[in-house]
Amino acid sequence: MDLRNAHVLVTGASRGIGAAMTRAFAEKGAKLSLAARSATTISDMADSIGGQAFPTDLLDPDQVDGLIPRVEHAAGPIDVLVNNAGLDTTAHFHTITPETIRDVVRLNLEAPMVLTRLVLPSMLDRNRGHLVFLSSLAGTGGLPGLAPYCGSKAGIDNFVSALRMELKDTAVATTVVAPGPVDTEMWDRLEDAQDVFGPMLKRMNHFQLLPKKTPGYIADQTVLAIKKGRRHVRTPRRLTSNFMLRETPGRLTELLLTGVPLGPIRNERPAEPLFTD
Repeated sequence: MDLRNAHVLVTGASRGIGAAMTRAFAEKGAKLSLAARSATTISDMADSIGGQAFPTDLLDPDQVDGLIPRVEHAAGPIDVLVNNAGLDTTAHFHTITPETIRDVVRLNLEAPMVLTRLVLPSMLDRNRGHLVFLSSLAGTGGLPGLAPYCGSKAGIDNFVSALRMELKDTAVATTVVAPGPVDTEMWDRLEDAQDVFGPMLKRMNHFQLLPKKTPGYIADQTVLAIKKGRRHVRTPRRLTSNFMLRETPGRLTELLLTGVPLGPIRNERPAEPLFTD
């Protein structure tokens, strides 16, 4: 996709990878809409790049439901949705409150799914769109101290795998960004929690398996993936086997369903929920 004048919505755009992505898209001439909880920070960033700020708490379902209509009403149809906002945990599971567990799942998994549902009909109608999802190396398998985070990121991976199959004959593409360690506040918190992560990090670092990347590097690779229509941004490369093993079942399903119509049917009725006892 040519990003010049493309309308890009980035969630969690106030810091870390989201802020770096915002700057990277702006450098390519994209039109930016920024969403984050911090109204002041997000407004200052939007002003600095000529974008628009949409203060939003994605832990609030009503605000999630209203974000896409609000952005498109103010700034026009969205060409690229970057589901970046996320929440981590840095504690053993038995010490984490139920409220925190719900927040992690809601922000990391539920919000991206709902935002994608709300933006997708317009993309399909216009035959133009790209959906970006922030996953993680942690989504390829469990890591102690990150149980809810790992579960939510694995959920994103499976969700996008199924969605990609549905969209295979359309002009809407997907990219899953799955970094390992990134030089952000999240990784700082993880390294500071020595009682939880100290022994694990010592073992992983002994084998040099966790090289740290900058947010700018992840942002640049994401922009390149959108331009080239690539499915994935993955780091570190030395753990490529983890990513490939994680993706193998989905690839096999795609192969099995070769030639089977899977794409959206126009004028479908909204699906009714199915309940199991």
